Amino acid sequence: MKKTNFDLYLEEQLKDPTFAERYERAGEAWDVALQITRLREAAGVSQKELAERLDTTQQQISRLESPSYEGHSLSMLRRVAAALHARVRVVIEPLPKASKSAVVRDEPGSYKTTRRKRS
Repeated sequence: MKKTNFDLYLEEQLKDPTFAERYERAGEAWDVALQITRLREAAGVSQKELAERLDTTQQQISRLESPSYEGHSLSMLRRVAAALHARVRVVIEPLPKASKSAVVRDEPGSYKTTRRKRS
């Protein structure tokens, strides 16, 4: 299968360790958001109904289900899980040997971009 321009661009960006780390973390936030959304939908519950069960707002549930939100607390995840008859499991795994020197940074990184000159 031929790689798209985006695939090639992403492949180049992932060579930057800072970008690669932030990309990985974004994937983790996306995964949490999708799990909450799927669990809520499988239970046949709207965001508003879940918010009422948790004594919070629909906007807070929307934030929890947003892939860009990284403020999930373990206590809130437990409350959501309990309201949806589920459980929370957290897995902390060692990094592969080659990645042990990786540094986690929360501040925005600067990413390389290449733009073609217009003729």
